[in-house]
Amino acid sequence: MAEQRVVDARGQMPPAPLEMTLDALDDLPEDGELVLLIHREPGPLYSFLDQNGYVFETDALADGTFRILIRRDRP
Repeated sequence: MAEQRVVDARGQMPPAPLEMTLDALDDLPEDGELVLLIHREPGPLYSFLDQNGYVFETDALADGTFRILIRRDRP
């Protein structure tokens, strides 16, 4: 089973959520997954993920949190 890590960036001001996420991705195992919890959609992060071989799924939760599941794109 893939290791799953969580970054809770709710309430953090930019650029902290992006920095927290990039730091977590640096340490993510090849088959790992990262769950990002944030209070708004992170457009700059989406661009980074697209350009660097990651795939992601975004869900908007009832409390206004965005839950973004990130993993490496596997060919």
